[in-house]
Amino acid sequence: MKFEKINTVFRIFKYLKPFIPKTILVIFLMVTVMVINLINPYFFKVAIDDYISNKDIRGLIIIGGILLLLNIIALVLSRIRIVEMGKITNKIVLNIRHELYEHIQKLSFSFFDSRPVGKILARVVNDVNSLEQLFSNSITSLIPELLTLIFVAGIMFYMNYKLALASMIILPLLIFGLFLIESISRKRWMEYRNNRSELNAFTHEDISGIRVVKSFTAENKTNRKFKFLTDKMMNSFVNAVKVNDWFWAMVFISWGIGSVLVFYLSVKMIDLNQVTVGTVVAFVGYIGMFWRPIMNLSNFYNSLVTNISAGERIFEILDTKPDIVNPKDAKIMPKIKGEVEFKNVTFAYDREIVLNNVSFKIKPGETIALVGPTGAGKTTIVNLISRFYDPQKGQILIDGHDIKKVDLESLRSQMGIMLQDTFLFSDTIKNNIRYGKLDATDEEIIEAAKAVHAHDFIIKLEKGYNTDVNERGVRLSIGERQLISFARALLANPRILILDEATSNIDTYTEKLVQDGIKKLLKGRTSFVIAHRLSTIRNADRIFYIDNGEILEVGNHEELMAKKGHYYNLYISQFKFLELGA
Repeated sequence: MKFEKINTVFRIFKYLKPFIPKTILVIFLMVTVMVINLINPYFFKVAIDDYISNKDIRGLIIIGGILLLLNIIALVLSRIRIVEMGKITNKIVLNIRHELYEHIQKLSFSFFDSRPVGKILARVVNDVNSLEQLFSNSITSLIPELLTLIFVAGIMFYMNYKLALASMIILPLLIFGLFLIESISRKRWMEYRNNRSELNAFTHEDISGIRVVKSFTAENKTNRKFKFLTDKMMNSFVNAVKVNDWFWAMVFISWGIGSVLVFYLSVKMIDLNQVTVGTVVAFVGYIGMFWRPIMNLSNFYNSLVTNISAGERIFEILDTKPDIVNPKDAKIMPKIKGEVEFKNVTFAYDREIVLNNVSFKIKPGETIALVGPTGAGKTTIVNLISRFYDPQKGQILIDGHDIKKVDLESLRSQMGIMLQDTFLFSDTIKNNIRYGKLDATDEEIIEAAKAVHAHDFIIKLEKGYNTDVNERGVRLSIGERQLISFARALLANPRILILDEATSNIDTYTEKLVQDGIKKLLKGRTSFVIAHRLSTIRNADRIFYIDNGEILEVGNHEELMAKKGHYYNLYISQFKFLELGA
């Protein structure tokens, strides 16, 4: 196994550390059971050579009673061991899953931009589950089976070194074969896990976009893709299992060859009075006890090979550092007044420049509208203000504080953000709104809903505010979802309010109600509004026209219309489009 694989194994087993006392108890129970099993064949030897041959019935009954009692004890201890081992492995897996999930929560948007959700889910669910068997086998197989192997080998050599050597003569060849199989098996199991992740990613994406699939009658296309991916996963699994099965075949063959040699030698040695019949019977029992640990150790090694790739994939995520982190000397952001300043800010996605040397300063309480063609950089500006990303060059200041130097939670907790992608959780309407302020009272939730005119349609639902919206809010219309998301943002009582296409899917009448409802809420707050529907931002204090990563025009509606520049052309073209009956 390469160094990095060994390092992965050590990292995996570090999770056993908090459970060392219970693990020691489990090992003690297993060793006790192991010792009882070890002495069983020797008791048979004594029974045959000392009691049966001498027709000592009383002694035979006593030794049989002792064996029965010891094996009942072993049965009880084995049951306790299984229960305790189950508790340990499940707690370890739970801890790994929690650690992985918490780490994913801390990762930056750039991590999620480059990975499908299905592949991330495969890490959290499938890969973590794969480690459960590994932990269980490591304790129940590795330690006791190694001890059993050592003690059995010692007993066999003590009883008769010739028979012991005959039974183990093929062992070096077996070890070489197992290592050869491992090198092939590990690659094939890695390929299988990658194919399974690819299938999970496609399935998640396809089901999430089922409305689009049905709208374009693309069911046959997605079915073909699904079949291709499942076949690909199945074939890689079969290829991995084919190699895997050689583990058991080689062990059984070695066991068989060793047993044949022992029987062959035993017949000759009995004729020469070099061994007793009882010794041969006990030795046959010990041969099984010698090769059974090798089988179990092969099983453990096989489990290690097949599951180590899961550990590698988990650690790949755990080793991914978030791009956006709190500096060591991060200061708590004081109560925000609302002054926002960009100083020569340049930002690029994957080397493609989205903002180029942008500078502006916003006064507290101003409402700023960002307009321009798609991809101009409008959403990037608000993402940078929220510090979802950091610029490659320049500074972003809020009330004179460089946002890179302040605590992230203290910054974002003072912002209300309604993004273009309206997302509702599979929960009640009340809890979705409360997400903006987790300690909000029911009265505060209702007031926020009323402010955006969501209250009227909510109370008409079957359970009102306790109505479950299902995943992503599919029970509601797009406009209703946006209103709830808007109430969530307003409930946070933010010092800086960001509305990214907040009214894009609300009808004109509802939009007017929303605009009336938020006027008082915008007052005294710095607000950034992104809207393609220009009628919604006419009352903004200033309008920034953005294109090609630069702010080309700044002014209020009247000033920009008088200039007859970019904004004027956009505004006129939009209304001509509407007049044509679009």
